[in-house]
Amino acid sequence: MFLVFRLLGHIPVPSVDILSLRALFAQSQLLGMIDIFSGGTLANFSILAIGINPYITASIIMQLATFLFPKLKELSKEGESGRELINQYTRLLTVPVAVIQSISVLLILNGQSLIQTKDPLHIVAMIFTLVAGSLITVWIGELITLYGIGNGISLLIFAGIVGRVPISALQTLSISQTINPFMLIFIAFMAVVVIGLMVFMNEAIRKVPIQYATRARGSRTYGGQTTHLPLRVNQAGVLPIIFAVSFMLVPSLLARVFQQANQPFLNSIATTMTAWFQPGSIVYTIIYFVLVVAFTYFSTAVLFNPKDLAEDLKKSGAFIPGMRPGKPTENYLTYVITRITIAGAVFLGVVAILPSIAQQFTGISTLTIGGTGLLIVVSVVLETAKQLQSMLVAQHYERFLS
Repeated sequence: MFLVFRLLGHIPVPSVDILSLRALFAQSQLLGMIDIFSGGTLANFSILAIGINPYITASIIMQLATFLFPKLKELSKEGESGRELINQYTRLLTVPVAVIQSISVLLILNGQSLIQTKDPLHIVAMIFTLVAGSLITVWIGELITLYGIGNGISLLIFAGIVGRVPISALQTLSISQTINPFMLIFIAFMAVVVIGLMVFMNEAIRKVPIQYATRARGSRTYGGQTTHLPLRVNQAGVLPIIFAVSFMLVPSLLARVFQQANQPFLNSIATTMTAWFQPGSIVYTIIYFVLVVAFTYFSTAVLFNPKDLAEDLKKSGAFIPGMRPGKPTENYLTYVITRITIAGAVFLGVVAILPSIAQQFTGISTLTIGGTGLLIVVSVVLETAKQLQSMLVAQHYERFLS
């Protein structure tokens, strides 16, 4: 499946100026982010150009809808059958989202004079090609999930990111004579430190102690066990970075609109906005960091519901020592998750601005791998290793029982 994915990723959509497109991607952080989630196929504008971006968008929409609509929330609690039905809704939602994203990408390229045809029939054919490529990518990912190891969608993103590492290494090797050797050693050391911190923060949890009530039935006593509730420090994953990058695109779009107004006042505003929100500038870095921290709290509030968790603990006869069931438990869980999210939010903010800091400090752009991409790679490797380990343990037990 990886081989099929990489082969399809090199079949280009016609009527697009590929060389100018790659230059555009080098200047836009948002397009670079989208290219990460397309598995590295958007920069080549292959038939898989928009990749799994529509599926990821549809999944985020369904996650938000699950918390907003009671029927979907009840459906998510019905076990495997409910989750499969929600997945089917996600696949159906992927189609219109893919159409919208295909049109958006073509409009962006047309605005940069990268589309070499004006024939409406050719444009429609390009949209259908991109939508079909997106659905094929989702199908390949689900085949990997069903018959392989790990989450197929995540592994496709992982393959796209890792596939660009040899290119960056060769580009760095070509200019190695102009780079201080101690700087390369320092970069390698910092890479190890950053990866270690990512592993630590990805696995970091806050253990909230839980005790089950003791129940007596006849001469036997049940319950009374003491365990813990693991609350992840980084509940939101990479979603806050995706939202923040999307918002950081707004000032540049407004600047382009103001530049076309042909009025001195608006043109001066556009020039100021362009200078402030240039990737790598101090204003851009500060606002980007603040947005990531803010969206981390927003995503955590959406994904983590302390009220439902407190009710589940009460129904199962469990309680937090020193806390009464119900509202006091909910308030305590809210207090804990708010405090530990500080560490997760600051961590994601540093990861987001890490490429800009590294490039300004070292002056080497070829080794600047996006912090988001590196975080995705670390998360996928850890998750796949856990699943592989659980499969090996299950196989060991099956042999023991047989």
